[in-house]
Amino acid sequence: MDSPDAAPLIPALSPSRAADFLQCPLLFRFRAIDRLPERPSAAALKGTLVHAVLERLFELPAETRTRRTALSLLEPQWERLRESRAEAAAALFPTEDDAAAWLAEARRLLERYFEMERPERLEPRDRELRLDVTLESGLRLRGYLDRLDVAPTGQIRIVDYKTGKSPHPRFEDKARFQIFFYAVMLWRELGEVPARLQLMYLGDGGVRWYEPTEQELRAAESEILGIWHDIERTARSGSWHPRPSKLCGWCDHQALCPEFGGTPPPLPEPARAG
Repeated sequence: MDSPDAAPLIPALSPSRAADFLQCPLLFRFRAIDRLPERPSAAALKGTLVHAVLERLFELPAETRTRRTALSLLEPQWERLRESRAEAAAALFPTEDDAAAWLAEARRLLERYFEMERPERLEPRDRELRLDVTLESGLRLRGYLDRLDVAPTGQIRIVDYKTGKSPHPRFEDKARFQIFFYAVMLWRELGEVPARLQLMYLGDGGVRWYEPTEQELRAAESEILGIWHDIERTARSGSWHPRPSKLCGWCDHQALCPEFGGTPPPLPEPARAG
């Protein structure tokens, strides 16, 4: 029997929400169902800025995609971002010196990008590509690809920019899961297995890449469906238990977590989360 307190589920699953559930079911609930506010993150904002600059760079003619051009785009993109997220920017950077130091870090990430590849030689098919795919099971998957490259021979490459440092091989499962999630969506959308999945870590210049087979994508799809079924069972029970880990130290919701003596708020009234 369904719990009277069971909450409705989100209408589609994204890589980040799936990763939240794997990390901690209660964190998934707080983010996807309760939609509790979280403190702005300087690292996340920096990622948004660097992604915006690289997206804009590829809108320009190939011969102008230089390091100097990219760096010239940084401050205008930052001003747009600061205007659209004024409250977060004010909280993170109380002084112009704080903002300048943070902007210098973003500048270093862009400089490292040019050590990793030559954008003037690339013509991506898509940038910030939104995918919304319904599987045969009825589960909808959604997400954004940073970049989609298609070779003259038709081979497809998914590129995902990471503004942190490359993880130790023991800890790269999360990023691998995310990019295989994208690959499953693209495969089901286009009917073609991507030739390469590439993670670019701008924090230290590291690159991870995979050449998936259809069998591997089927396995990844089964894993995603398994996660969704676990989410559904948890929602029916209404029991979103915490899963303690070292990542708890970075969680914004400790005050509401039973592991830290807190009490979660009542589940919201039935209404589908967007």
